[in-house]
Amino acid sequence: MTGRLKAAWLLTWALVRSLFRRVFSPGSKAGIGAFRANYDADGLPPVSPDEREKLGTFGRCIACGLCDRGEAERIERAGGAYRGIMPLMLAASRSMPDFGAAAVGFSHVPDEVLAEKERLCPTRVPMRDIAQFVRVHASAARRSLPPG
Repeated sequence: MTGRLKAAWLLTWALVRSLFRRVFSPGSKAGIGAFRANYDADGLPPVSPDEREKLGTFGRCIACGLCDRGEAERIERAGGAYRGIMPLMLAASRSMPDFGAAAVGFSHVPDEVLAEKERLCPTRVPMRDIAQFVRVHASAARRSLPPG
């Protein structure tokens, strides 16, 4: 078989098999149930439509460092648990399995400080929204993980 013909055959077979299973396996999970079955073990809770819409604004950080100005004392007091606001905006808030660590980092920064830093941010990163999202989903991820 030529490569294209073989690829078309495999895609057709996969589609027919998927449709067959869906029709003749009424107990199969769909929607949130399927999502949870696939991703709970990885600590990835589902997000609401409103949260999904907000996620698009979370990646605005351009790593200018303005939000880390004045954070040296807070970083020092945290003893390694908090490395500054910019690392939270760049990395920890973008990976749900890391939300536990990010929530610990956010616990060192009051929302009033985040509000002040939002006003300084040239790209208007919604820092308080990110912190709230991380806190909520860190706790949801902990609840969805199997005991162990």
